[in-house]
Amino acid sequence: MNNHLPFTFPEMAFIRQTFFMSGIQNVSEAVRTSLNSLSHDFQSLGSQNGKTVAVAVGSRNIDNLHIVVDQCLRFLEQSGFKPFIVSAMGSHGGATASGQKSVLAKYQITEEKMKVPIVADMETQQVATHSSGLKIFVSKAALAADYLVIINRIKPHTKFKADIESGLCKMMTIGLGKEQGASEFHRFAVDHTFGIIESAAGILLKKLNVLFGVALLEDGYGKLAHIETIGPDQLIGREKILLKKAFHMMGSIPFDFLDILIIDHFGKDISGIGMDSNITGRHRDIVGDIKMAPNIKRIFVRDLSPGSDGNANGIGLADFTTRRLVERIDMEKTYMNAVTAISPEKAAIPMHFETDRMCLDACARTTGVANFNDLRVVRIKHTASLKYLQVSRSLEKEVLENPNMSLVSSWEQFLFNESGDLPDFFL
Repeated sequence: MNNHLPFTFPEMAFIRQTFFMSGIQNVSEAVRTSLNSLSHDFQSLGSQNGKTVAVAVGSRNIDNLHIVVDQCLRFLEQSGFKPFIVSAMGSHGGATASGQKSVLAKYQITEEKMKVPIVADMETQQVATHSSGLKIFVSKAALAADYLVIINRIKPHTKFKADIESGLCKMMTIGLGKEQGASEFHRFAVDHTFGIIESAAGILLKKLNVLFGVALLEDGYGKLAHIETIGPDQLIGREKILLKKAFHMMGSIPFDFLDILIIDHFGKDISGIGMDSNITGRHRDIVGDIKMAPNIKRIFVRDLSPGSDGNANGIGLADFTTRRLVERIDMEKTYMNAVTAISPEKAAIPMHFETDRMCLDACARTTGVANFNDLRVVRIKHTASLKYLQVSRSLEKEVLENPNMSLVSSWEQFLFNESGDLPDFFL
């Protein structure tokens, strides 16, 4: 395609959205308060002096996760336990111990900072068989400990809809199963759906000595909004309730029927599939496709997040991307993730061009809209950052009518640099 084809993009302006906002002022204090609510339950365990606790930590970029983990470790030590961290992230990090430690280090979770060992090896052991025939695997390091603690964010999943989605139960059943367990789960979910997470979690709660789970919820701005310590007997029931709460806290793109969505950054540190399908409304998967609001015709992804470490799983959900993103893909990590999740379509590289201008030209020309000034366009920094959006003039009426949105800039034409690329999302 010709980089200098004469096409005019519609005028764009920045808007600010208002979401539910967290009331947590001091994360450390909030974690300690939640943990202290369970102190009396430890009395029934007898002496805890020297008993080991595997603290399961995953690969998601959760607000202040390092503070939550650190406070949990210190609480356990003060209670007489000897905690250590075990990575619980399925096949992430290239399904290697060094890779999983590297993922944790990006979130400031290292042996030096946490002051405890981190065990990230990939060895597992089958501990049960589900009624569906699913073999349930658990990290050998976690099994060797006297007790288990699970720390994770609860939120709607990008791949499926159920009473239990992304959270404590998923980490326990899939994350702790490492590459072997995660592969087995995804394979069985094709015929049995991911509803098997709930029943598998019930099995594991009877097999493992779970002390408690720490459930984390984030507000619409990606800040910790709720921290709850849950005992094993209440874990499944509370997670169902907290999932509904998390859904209502989420940010969104508040328009229906968009022609183009521009996403500046995409990656595993943002979402398991690079861009959250609960935000884009688009998902393709062997267990079922998802298409819902904002019902986008074309998605253009500009670049791969540095925090994704080359993993571009989910790029297949975009229609167009840039050559620079493609050149930054670590194919081994991306393919490992996609194959483990039985989602090869997520690793399919979309049509890509040298510049942003060429990609946007292709987007516009494949929407079926005759007058480009009428294009309904939204641009975001990434799917976990929705406070500010850049929108086209055709959405102005909807912006002005929505009390949760306000204009924060004038309407201007897109300005491309000499290389034909957009400036970075500056708000």
